[in-house]
Amino acid sequence: MSDPRTPPDEASTGQLMTQAMEDISTLIRDELALAKRDLAETGKKAGLGAGLFGGAGILALYGLGALIATIILAIAEGLAPWIAAGIVTIVLFAAAGVAALVGKGKISHIAEAPNERVESVKADIDTARHGTEGQS
Repeated sequence: MSDPRTPPDEASTGQLMTQAMEDISTLIRDELALAKRDLAETGKKAGLGAGLFGGAGILALYGLGALIATIILAIAEGLAPWIAAGIVTIVLFAAAGVAALVGKGKISHIAEAPNERVESVKADIDTARHGTEGQS
């Protein structure tokens, strides 16, 4: 779609107002589209982080089961079987810790994404209020 705009020095006040309203409408639509994209990306990151936290909980539950099995084997069988079960327990808890740390890292970065959009909107509002004089 071509935009046959009248040059500002030749346009009437009504034409300038119409062009300004079109520009503002386009700016708002574009900002909303960018905000939707940012929220979609944020939702994906939150889902991944929550999934990793859920996985950490499941691994911790398995670790608890292995710990109980370790105690039972230690009492029932003696040294060798419970050492094997203890190793499995340690590995499961270590995996749960790693998944929890990765999930925490994913969720902690979520708050950073909208800051760029907020700054962009603030700059747009400031430009709309004060115009472009003094800027190069």
